[in-house]
Amino acid sequence: MAAPAAGSQRAKEPRDEVSLNAIHRETIRKENRCQKLVTEFGINPFHKVHAVTGKPMSWHENQEESADDNFINIIHHAALEPTKKYTEPQTTSQEIGWITKPLIDNNRADRRLNHYRQNSEITRYMEAAWRLKEQSVNLQ
Repeated sequence: MAAPAAGSQRAKEPRDEVSLNAIHRETIRKENRCQKLVTEFGINPFHKVHAVTGKPMSWHENQEESADDNFINIIHHAALEPTKKYTEPQTTSQEIGWITKPLIDNNRADRRLNHYRQNSEITRYMEAAWRLKEQSVNLQ
């Protein structure tokens, strides 16, 4: 083993009460600076709620109670798809397919975007030839 360096040869001295109290006060001050007291609690909307059926013969569980509207809104909001929950994608994976609305309206009469099959004299002749070939193969 190597010998300790010259500056670290002094022995650890036991701390006195004043320095221990100063360390304790500094620790508490740092903890209080980073902590905040939470007094309002709510349900986690991302946690699945499992319903447990009540006892069939108990009269107090069979009474209908009105559910809290805030609770129902939170549950319904958690069940929505991400595009209705958020205004923009939350992850990079959500960026693909986030905007599903087409950039332009689908107009079938617009000939710039819709190229329908057009028959000419040559294509009608080839259709008839292929049809005759299929019929001759089917007869054999």
